[in-house]
Amino acid sequence: MNLIEIKDMTVQFTKPRGSLLAVNHVNFEIRQGQLTALVGESGSGKSTLAFSTMGIFSGNGKRLSGEVLFESKDVMQLTEEELLKFRWQKVAMIFQSAQNALNPLMTVKQHFLETYEVHKKREKGDEAKLIALFTKLLEDVRLEPERVLKAYPHELSGGMRQRVMIAFSMLLEPTFIILDEPTTALDVITQDYIFSIMDDIHKKSGVTMLLLTHDIGVVAKVADRVAVMYAGRIVEVGDVMEIFQNSLHPYTHMLIHSAPSLLDTGEIKKPIEGSPPELINLPPGCAFHPRCPFATDICKQEVPALTEISNDHLSACHLNSQNERGWTY
Repeated sequence: MNLIEIKDMTVQFTKPRGSLLAVNHVNFEIRQGQLTALVGESGSGKSTLAFSTMGIFSGNGKRLSGEVLFESKDVMQLTEEELLKFRWQKVAMIFQSAQNALNPLMTVKQHFLETYEVHKKREKGDEAKLIALFTKLLEDVRLEPERVLKAYPHELSGGMRQRVMIAFSMLLEPTFIILDEPTTALDVITQDYIFSIMDDIHKKSGVTMLLLTHDIGVVAKVADRVAVMYAGRIVEVGDVMEIFQNSLHPYTHMLIHSAPSLLDTGEIKKPIEGSPPELINLPPGCAFHPRCPFATDICKQEVPALTEISNDHLSACHLNSQNERGWTY
């Protein structure tokens, strides 16, 4: 069952040099109760697509087309008041920079109280119940509530602040949580610890999650389903094990085989040559063709459609649609 259905979403940004499509006619489904990973290099459109699920188009971003069905209701048709209730009560977001997301002049307890009061009516005498709630949320992310509730952000480590943000996101019991590169700037051991906490919360609560990341290695550990994004389009979608064992798009395949591993498998890693295209000046045809060693003439002329190749495994590659996948990398 789909919790969210994104249909033909196109988001344009206007720059001094011209306009660019950060999200380019994207169709995407997020399954209820699953942790879906959206993978892609910086600038591929991941964050813009994720923000569109909340009806947010930052800066001079403009939605040219598309709808977002959340529990079958179109988010694009909600009023400002309805959107305010929808955000946080239905959707929460964990940002990649916890230090910037937290007010340095407020304690963790004040953060919790202020957010609760903005979104829910607080009755007299509720503070004891709320403190019990805050305590449980912090315990769920393996923090000491007595110490952390009284602390200011600067008194906590980066990993602790990120865990506070995870607890914060669960405050109003949302249906859907977006994780925007939640372990950026943390060391690898702390990153692993954070992901184990999120995986534990996901399994215990059943909350639907969308993880935005450029790290394909993280995906194998925590995700149920994977969507790979390149130059504003989704190029492959499928079950996490199917993607890793039988990737259908050259970009996905090359991304997996370029990622470093903590396991000494002896496999030689190969970087993907070249750089992603400028969204303001996309090449004709498949946007990946200038970097793809398997590109043919049709790849340089026509944009491939995202097509189901096998059961619930979709790819946007001309080689797949022509049954010519004989490439090795």
